[in-house]
Amino acid sequence: MLSRDSNAITRIAIIGVGQVGAALAYALILNSTAGELLLVDTKPDLRDGQVRDLSDVSYSCNSGTRVRAATHHEAGQCDVVVITAGSKSYRGETTIQHMYQKVAIIQSITNAMKPFRSDTILLIVAHPVDLITSFAQEHSGLPASQVLGSGTFLDSVRLRGMLADKAGVAANAIDLQVLGVHGESEVVAWSTATLCGVPIDKALPSNTFNPKDLANECKHRSQRIIQAKGTVSFGIGSALSRICSSILMDKRDVYPISHFQPEWGCCFSLPAALGRSGIIRTVEMATNSNEKADIRDSVEILSDTLKRVRENQ
Repeated sequence: MLSRDSNAITRIAIIGVGQVGAALAYALILNSTAGELLLVDTKPDLRDGQVRDLSDVSYSCNSGTRVRAATHHEAGQCDVVVITAGSKSYRGETTIQHMYQKVAIIQSITNAMKPFRSDTILLIVAHPVDLITSFAQEHSGLPASQVLGSGTFLDSVRLRGMLADKAGVAANAIDLQVLGVHGESEVVAWSTATLCGVPIDKALPSNTFNPKDLANECKHRSQRIIQAKGTVSFGIGSALSRICSSILMDKRDVYPISHFQPEWGCCFSLPAALGRSGIIRTVEMATNSNEKADIRDSVEILSDTLKRVRENQ
């Protein structure tokens, strides 16, 4: 496999350039995250149209990012590959619906990109993200530390913002994580939440917010966005851009993202330090016993689902 020249241009490939892929590309260009952006899609006209449109963005903001069409094989030689194919959620869609189809799509995409460059980082956005990331980790052949999913990162960012609005403070003053399996069973780690280092229950009056109501509102906000406009794109595109930046610039930012947990044999979200080699380390959180039990219960369901899918493949 190819290894990366330290003087080489940094490259990010996006597989699937619909609304989510385009929103990600737009954010990456505005932030000048990579020297080159490779777009891959099964619809050549859509791909080429996005290349032209996004190239105009790069020109207009002097980003310096070159945008071009590419093949799956070329994508597999990039620093970071983001798979957004199958990421769009539709009205009325449940977590399990289309699961087998999406697993087949991921297998097809990863096979088309093989052999990967040895240090490529694979980032999965497709829904249900933990299940799909787990299969991508198995089928890609890449080390577990180099395959990750968007997980509960956006939910965590969203919940901090919602709480900040209630408290009348800046969102970056709040440390609050959403953990576990993304979706209905995700767990808010209220026991570790702080405002400027002070526990939330001591920093804010008890009537500031209702934790259960706020968590439910956060969990279902994407559904309301989908009902209103058909898809969620800008929020996840921005979140993915931050993940890509942390990886390429070796920032060691700590985000709750989906990654492989050896004890369980699958991927789900826990805080992890991100760098150029992907997952640098998982950060253990001092969650309380109820939160630990809720995370365990959700992961057991995911493990059972993975087992059933493997048996029926």
